[in-house]
This record gives sequence, structure tokens and C-alpha cells, in this order.
Amino acid sequence: MTVVAAPGGGPLPRVGIVTGKAVGAAVARNRAKRRIRGALARVPLRSEEDYVVIASPEVNDVEFHRLVEWLSQAATGGGET
Repeated sequence: MTVVAAPGGGPLPRVGIVTGKAVGAAVARNRAKRRIRGALARVPLRSEEDYVVIASPEVNDVEFHRLVEWLSQAATGGGET
């Protein structure tokens, strides 16, 4: 999973989630988006930043608490996990 952060235009963070066909069929991509949204609800995002989360196939297989850790590390330090 890759998280890209950039300065945003508003006072609140905005998030875009990208799930390509490499993640799986439509059901798998939708599940990945739901899991990422749920994990992001537990991660403190910086205000006035925009984020793009690019899902990898592992998003559906990893334990949820680990997914939260990945997103937390990426949102605070930036980069790929």
C-alpha cells in the first residue's frame, strides 16, 4: 500500500482511495476500500493535507490492526508500506 500526502486546500484532510484490478475483482476492490476507510477512521490525519491511498492486494489479507498500523505510519511519516 502506498500513501501520498500533499498540502491541501481546505481546513480538513481529504482522502482518495485507489483500488486497481491488481487488488482483485470488484467485490475484493470494494472490500479493500471499506477496510481502508475503517482503518482511516482510527488514524489521526494532519489537517490541511490531502491524501491518496493506493491499495495493494495485501489489504484484504492482513489483520485489521496491522492495516491501521500501516496507515498510521504512512500518514505520519509518509511513504510506502
